[in-house]
Amino acid sequence: MKPTELYILKQPAKYRDILLHIVAVVEHTLPEVTLEYKWGIPYFYYKKKPFCYLNASHKHQFVDVGFAKGFQLKDNQEYLIADKGRNTIKSLRYYNLEKIDNAILISVIEEAKALY
Repeated sequence: MKPTELYILKQPAKYRDILLHIVAVVEHTLPEVTLEYKWGIPYFYYKKKPFCYLNASHKHQFVDVGFAKGFQLKDNQEYLIADKGRNTIKSLRYYNLEKIDNAILISVIEEAKALY
């Protein structure tokens, strides 16, 4: 089993379900991506460059979908989060599966794709 699969499958059900859903949406929206295991988390690469990562934060109880070129994104700013100390990555955060708005996720993926 690949490290990315292990990371996802070892998560508690709440995070695992969110992660599996996001992986499916990203891979469906951008079939050219590759999912790798970098820096201890699943990281999507597009055109051999970092695209977005998935991180389950048990401490804060969310899944972070961090976009490598997040600060260049213009749309969906009300949903994108830039934590202090970040100067390139902005992320979408999901606290439960039911709150994922696929239209927003797809919109951000498509806008980020255009930056590559």
